[in-house]
Parts: sequence; C-alpha cells; structure tokens
Amino acid sequence: MLPSIKTNKHISVQEAQKKMERYCAYQERCHQEVVRKLREMRMIPEAIDHIMAHLIKENYLNEERFAKSFARGKFNIKKWGKKRIVQELKNRHISRFNIKSALKEIDDEDYLNTLHSLAIKRLSQITETHPQKRKRKLADYLLYRGWESDLVYAKIKELT
Repeated sequence: MLPSIKTNKHISVQEAQKKMERYCAYQERCHQEVVRKLREMRMIPEAIDHIMAHLIKENYLNEERFAKSFARGKFNIKKWGKKRIVQELKNRHISRFNIKSALKEIDDEDYLNTLHSLAIKRLSQITETHPQKRKRKLADYLLYRGWESDLVYAKIKELT
C-alpha cells in the first residue's frame, strides 16, 4: 500500500463543518474563501449553505472582522495604500460598508508617515540618474502599491 495517496472519498457535512471551523479559527477568512474551499471538497450547494450559516452563527466567519484585519495587515506589513486595499477587498466581494469600516482602522498620521518612509526608502534604491525617470519610477512604484495619486505626486514634489 502506497502512503499519502489522496482518495476522492466523500466526507459528511459534520466533518466538513469541523474542518471549516478549524480553517476559520486559524485566521480570518472571507465568505468567498470558505465557499471556494467547500466547493473543492465537492460539497453540494445545500450543504455549503448549511455550513456557511453555522459558521456565521457561531462567529467563525465575520466579514467586517475579516475586512478590518485584512486592511490592518496589508497596511502594516505590506505597506499597501488605501486604493489597493479597497480593490483587494472588492475582489473578495466585501460590502462597501465593511470596506469603509476597514479603512477606519488605518490612522491618517500613520498613513502619511508610512508613505513618506516608503518613498524615501524606494528613492534611495533607484539607481536611475535622469531626474524625470527617477520620479517616474518612484511614482510607478507607489501607485502600484495603491497609494492615491495626489499624495504620491505631492510626495515626489516634496522629495525631489
């Protein structure tokens, strides 16, 4: 008998529910991630609805909590701007209300300080000598990370 052969055995709704409880307890999840995981487990739509209702009722799943955690994490760890965070939350089908609530987690002063330190750090890494190309590279970098264009261009003007 070969070890670790994956079988396509069917699992019960209770087993799937326990797996999803552990999956959601490990880290915050959005509804879309959990539904995708349940579909991968080949659960039928009725079972998915039942499990999702249970997870929400028992507070394993909470989209507002997910959105807040996501926004804090992406800002603090990856230094993303608000535009990128909003786009990623929209891609996960998070409501406008929860997105607004999540953005309140980011302190305005921290936001501007992070932009400043990120711009300075990136500017020191750019080896381009032509001033316009340097500015363009810095702008592209900051815009890609989701920082608002008015803030980016004001910061470039201030630093160069």
